[in-house]
Amino acid sequence: MIKINLTVNGLKVSKEIDPKTLLSSFLRENLDLTGTHIGCDTSQCGACAIHMNGKAIKSCSILAVQADGADVTTIEGIANGDKLHPMQEAFRDNHGLQCGYCTPGMIMSAIKLVENNPKISEKEIRKGLEGNICRCTGYNNIVKSVSAASKVMGG
Repeated sequence: MIKINLTVNGLKVSKEIDPKTLLSSFLRENLDLTGTHIGCDTSQCGACAIHMNGKAIKSCSILAVQADGADVTTIEGIANGDKLHPMQEAFRDNHGLQCGYCTPGMIMSAIKLVENNPKISEKEIRKGLEGNICRCTGYNNIVKSVSAASKVMGG
């Protein structure tokens, strides 16, 4: 066992874990943050996307010990109390989800896309979300959602 210390959704966390624990599993199993979904364990689908130190990452692609000292934000940490993040609102308002399994990872990736490019185009959205797989929607409403959120977020 190894002890890690990190900040998750603004709260300091200190836990002893097996050094082979994936960050995605740590978030779900040790912190009960089940909004981080595990869809493939091979970093193909993006359902596990979170923010770590200001960047969108696939949490199944790193070990929890690699996050020691990091600042982590999950889907549970992006709303402001009862007020949804603009990306969450846009996904809701533009029907950017169906089954919802990919949605947390899609939203987390999309937030960083828009923060890094506030005037993002449809083509750039599609390219930027290539690492996130949705098996239900056909992506049109996802792209529409990200585009709508970009206007609210500063684009």
